[in-house]
Amino acid sequence: MHPALQRNTFLVKEHVGMFKAASNYDVFDPETGEEVLHCREPRLGTLTKLLRFTDYKTMTPFDIHVTTPSGEPVLGVQRGVSLFLSNVSVIDEEEELVGGFRQKLFSIGGAFSVLGLDGAELCTLKGKWTGWEFRFEHSGQELARVSKKWNGIGKELFTSADNYILQISEDVPPDNPLRILIMGAVFCIDMVLKER
Repeated sequence: MHPALQRNTFLVKEHVGMFKAASNYDVFDPETGEEVLHCREPRLGTLTKLLRFTDYKTMTPFDIHVTTPSGEPVLGVQRGVSLFLSNVSVIDEEEELVGGFRQKLFSIGGAFSVLGLDGAELCTLKGKWTGWEFRFEHSGQELARVSKKWNGIGKELFTSADNYILQISEDVPPDNPLRILIMGAVFCIDMVLKER
């Protein structure tokens, strides 16, 4: 696992634009303002670009590349065309599959099962229907939280509604591959659940 994923708090800032088909993000350490990750969709096909401006945008495939600012690969998030529920794959910096997500049916606020390499559920990602807040939970224990609220140092970086904070619990060890899946899921929240 790449060392960039060993910290516990990340500020995710989406690139905004009127005619933006690709999902691009920069990820910062909110305490220091240091840019730690780039998230890009470098290989969008023409048809996918066109469909991203329609009601079918949540069905389009994606191939997200997460790298350090210098270009070192960290992880990837991939999905084919999704007609009903999303099944997403996550790869590590060596392009090895580490697991994925399966969207849950009939969830208010949105939910995913976070799956390990063997397909076993490691945790669930649940959203609140009343706002932009998501929790990663396993057996009632919160492993991580994604929110649009931040009161820590570096609050001045947190300037718009297109920014959010990922806070990973101290209970998730720095070398646990679950961190790759949690970071990958953050981009899926935006592309699968909140772009509707």
